[in-house]
Amino acid sequence: MRIIRTLTAVLLMAASILPASAQEVVVSATRASANRDGFQGTSIPIVTLRRTADFAVQRVAITGDTRDEALRRKEIFAMVKSAIERAGQHGVELATGDYVVEPLTLANYGNLAVKRDSRPDSERTGFIIKVKLEPGMDARAALDRVTKFIKAVPPTGRAQIEKSGDMTLSVLDPDQYRETIIAMIAADARTTAARFGPDYGVEVRGLDRPVEWSRASLTEVFLYLPAAYVIRPKQ
Repeated sequence: MRIIRTLTAVLLMAASILPASAQEVVVSATRASANRDGFQGTSIPIVTLRRTADFAVQRVAITGDTRDEALRRKEIFAMVKSAIERAGQHGVELATGDYVVEPLTLANYGNLAVKRDSRPDSERTGFIIKVKLEPGMDARAALDRVTKFIKAVPPTGRAQIEKSGDMTLSVLDPDQYRETIIAMIAADARTTAARFGPDYGVEVRGLDRPVEWSRASLTEVFLYLPAAYVIRPKQ
């Protein structure tokens, strides 16, 4: 087992292992720590970067129960198209994806999957409504914007739009915060090691992993590396 005598070397090495990935990822409340703000989920390290998420995210479904299948699907996709055309006027963005999301546009909305609904002769498709979390905006304001947008999308035939699940959050490119998080870990480890005197150093592990995340509050996320350090005598 290698003892890291200086944090500088390991930090530089870890920062160069994984390039930043320009992805937008969905953060669900189920991944958050049970010990912070009441959310349930797996534990997270003590050293975390807490920040406002980039977007509030609300999944929606468009359902249709017109008996003729071809007409039913035509109505469903016509309503999706209508939603896309109105999004900008209402200060929202549309996207698709379960974990990593991408914009929903007039060029790709035809690729949305249509699935059987629980009722006879009924089908549905779904997408995401995003509200950018501007400074001072709380969860209620974001949800109000989503609700107003949903009401502004007119039904097409027998197709209707409705919310699906609770509002959650998304983060753009979590790995862009890698260096900041590593610096926070280094500062914490340095302070802790100093308490034991100059004959002690630090061994750090987990810095070669991607940045992970969990929900911290209705509008905030924890960003962190699954890293841990051990204080050991220098050799």
